[in-house]
Amino acid sequence: MNKHIYPLLVAQFLSAFADNAILFTVIAMVMQASNLPSWYVPALQSAFLVAFVVLGPWVGGFADNNAKSRVLIIANLIKAAGAVLLLFKVEPLLAYCLVGVGAAVYSPAKYGILPELAGHGLLVKANSWIEGSTILAILLGMVVGAKLADYSIEMALGLTIVLFIASACITLFLPVRIAKAGVSSSQLVEFGRQIGQFFITPRSRFAILGASLFWASAATLRVIIVAWAPLVLLSKNATEIAQHTLFLAIGIIVGSAIVPRVITLEHLHRAKVPAYLMAVFIGVLSFTESLLAAHWVLFFIGVMGGMFIVPVNAALQELGQQSIGSGSAVALQNFFQNLAMLVAVGIYTFATAQGINPFVAMQTLGVLVFMLTFIISMRLPKNGAAWNG
Repeated sequence: MNKHIYPLLVAQFLSAFADNAILFTVIAMVMQASNLPSWYVPALQSAFLVAFVVLGPWVGGFADNNAKSRVLIIANLIKAAGAVLLLFKVEPLLAYCLVGVGAAVYSPAKYGILPELAGHGLLVKANSWIEGSTILAILLGMVVGAKLADYSIEMALGLTIVLFIASACITLFLPVRIAKAGVSSSQLVEFGRQIGQFFITPRSRFAILGASLFWASAATLRVIIVAWAPLVLLSKNATEIAQHTLFLAIGIIVGSAIVPRVITLEHLHRAKVPAYLMAVFIGVLSFTESLLAAHWVLFFIGVMGGMFIVPVNAALQELGQQSIGSGSAVALQNFFQNLAMLVAVGIYTFATAQGINPFVAMQTLGVLVFMLTFIISMRLPKNGAAWNG
């Protein structure tokens, strides 16, 4: 494994830690404010996602046409600026949207740099390391962020600012490489061309739509848990809600560690099996009533999710590098998955405003994930005889 993987692991760990610490800090701010409506938390999630959709046509080209290591630094500084705005009590929807802008710039460079540091044979393993360390950062970030925010919002925001800057500094150890020259046509025209080119083959289509399905379901499940946990598990604050989702994160780490031995790029079709099981466990979660049972079900949802998303990400990066550029492929993925997340969370936000029961919402989510997995995996080749096909 290329030695530069290690500073990337540390840098993205700190950035992901801060991303989730700031999320649960904002959730704590909302829970501590008695005058905010029930739809405010899903609205915050939507504000974060808007940047990925709006900036989708540009951030991939920006990552591919510039040194990805330097793009990571710029993205961290943008996220730090969003945290500063929250510290100075700017409207959370606007400030958290700026954090989303930084995340939208960060993601294509973070995943797009992997094929430059790891070859075909090690790409799934490199993704496993990145995904596992990211989920570990999510796990620690949400717990530490929630606990610190319940004690002091200002201290929690100060920590995230320091971590974003520290991540930017460590990124200086990554190599400075530019994957391809800029395009002469409009970025919107180029983005449309890339969509058409990338959706031609069943594998690339499955990678894009599979990632979109995973993150849309994950984002929706997270906001459903915020409403469901106080009713079933009697959660009272951000810390207790973070402790429940901790089991989901642990499961994703375990699934990410297992999957390189089970699902290779040549056998991408196997990824649909954990996706089906993830849908089943989401449905099971809606019927659990005890704390222990809920934690075990959340753990298994995470395991299946990790086993699904790691090979899907690896396939997308490799196919992207062979065609439109790895950064552009990740930006394309981000556009579709965040559009899916925005639509899913937007529908749930509307349903919450209409008084939907979180139990019904969770059951509906499980059914939809199962049905959509079947649809997007149709025509997926069952072997790797023609990897690009």
